[in-house]
Amino acid sequence: MKDLKQRTIRSGLAKLCSQTADFVLRIASLVIMARLLEPKDFGLIAMVTAVTGFYGLFTSAGLSAATIQAPTVSNEQLSTLFWINIAVGTVLAFLCVLTAPLIVRFYHEPRLFWVTVAVAIGFIINAATVQHSALLQRQLRYVTLAVIETLSQLVSFTVGTVMALKGFGYWTLVGSAIATPACFIICLWTVTQWTPDLPRRNVRIGAMLRFGGTLTLNSVVVYIAYNLEKVLLGRFWGANVLGIYGRAYQLINVPTDNLNSAVGGVTFSALSRLQNDPARFKSYFLKAYALVNSLTLPITLFSTLFGDLVISVCLGPKWMEAVPIFRLLAPTVMVFGIINPLGWLLLALGLYGRSFQIALVIAPLVITAYLIGLPYGPTGVALAYSSALVLWLVPHILWCTYRTVIFPRDLLWTLSKPLVSALVAAAFAFLIQRYIGESLSPLPRLLLAAVTMGITYILMLLFVMGQNALYLDILNGIRSSSRLEVTDAEGRSV
Repeated sequence: MKDLKQRTIRSGLAKLCSQTADFVLRIASLVIMARLLEPKDFGLIAMVTAVTGFYGLFTSAGLSAATIQAPTVSNEQLSTLFWINIAVGTVLAFLCVLTAPLIVRFYHEPRLFWVTVAVAIGFIINAATVQHSALLQRQLRYVTLAVIETLSQLVSFTVGTVMALKGFGYWTLVGSAIATPACFIICLWTVTQWTPDLPRRNVRIGAMLRFGGTLTLNSVVVYIAYNLEKVLLGRFWGANVLGIYGRAYQLINVPTDNLNSAVGGVTFSALSRLQNDPARFKSYFLKAYALVNSLTLPITLFSTLFGDLVISVCLGPKWMEAVPIFRLLAPTVMVFGIINPLGWLLLALGLYGRSFQIALVIAPLVITAYLIGLPYGPTGVALAYSSALVLWLVPHILWCTYRTVIFPRDLLWTLSKPLVSALVAAAFAFLIQRYIGESLSPLPRLLLAAVTMGITYILMLLFVMGQNALYLDILNGIRSSSRLEVTDAEGRSV
């Protein structure tokens, strides 16, 4: 399509705005909840969500992506997929309730029973939103979806804050978690105005089910690999330790989670349409890769150098035990920034098998690292986890890029510019903060470090490393997309 570039930028901009609002609300929630609740409150909820989060992988069954990816989808197919999602959500809710006694026994914590039962409600609510959300994305209504997502997060933030102030303790986190999908489903059903019909047979959804099943299986392996350490810490070190580790883990991952969510989906969609145009495919991928890592690399270095200030300002003095964990987890941000976009590459090229094979190798690698670090507590787990990912980085790049249009040297050249800029900016910020900011309180010191590093990094990246042309191209694309008529999935004006 001629307007693919403008559509991609417009969609990415809408998603980025949504994720920026989500980032602000999540940080605000972290700051407030960390001061109103205790580490053990977070640990109790993390014990449950580490297990029930596994069930959550099956809620959509990959059928949202299947609906978006399919060239055409009939109302009969959508309706049938909707009821499949509802059936899956109901089964998951039932399994969650059955699991409650087992979770209590595993952690030796009776309070977890009713928490698990309450969390089960979310599975049915989320299942009822899968196809409606996919429908909005098929219609290219990204701005509408962004508004709904932001409103849902705002409602969740408000509910959580009120409950925390009223002294509900760990139930605050449960109420906040349920409020998000509750608001989301009300808004989605109101906006889409689509009511599913009864399910039908012989509507040709076999290919969509296979597509969704493959994605779900891959997600299961990845989820186990990246969440088992929370289960182990909760079981062997208790709720308080898990609460501290969990807050450090969440805080270090908030910026990159939002960034990958904003850029990943849109980039995958654009790359999928360029499979038969290697030159444009390579250009699009490397630009998206540069964008992600130009933000990821400085975040990694900033977190490593100023982790004590970040924890002190965001979480408060009672969370200072999280500082070494936060710093030890910082390298994982860099690694995920480098390897996550390679997942877009594999999926866009249809290399689902290779993606799954890679997941099957990563899982035992990081699980072994958890077991090695577990006797040494949360810092041991964090160090082992980061070390395993850093060691895996080069083999991952070589495997992903094998026989594709992207070469390892392309990635190295793309990474070199933001990396050098980030190193220079971090060194300058460290010196300024050390010699000027020592007498300041934590918040001014953090702001001084952030502003100094941010300005230095931008100047280095744009003018010394010559990346200004890349971002001017993106800016021009945004301006062009604002004049582009929005069309639905069938090409009609809406």
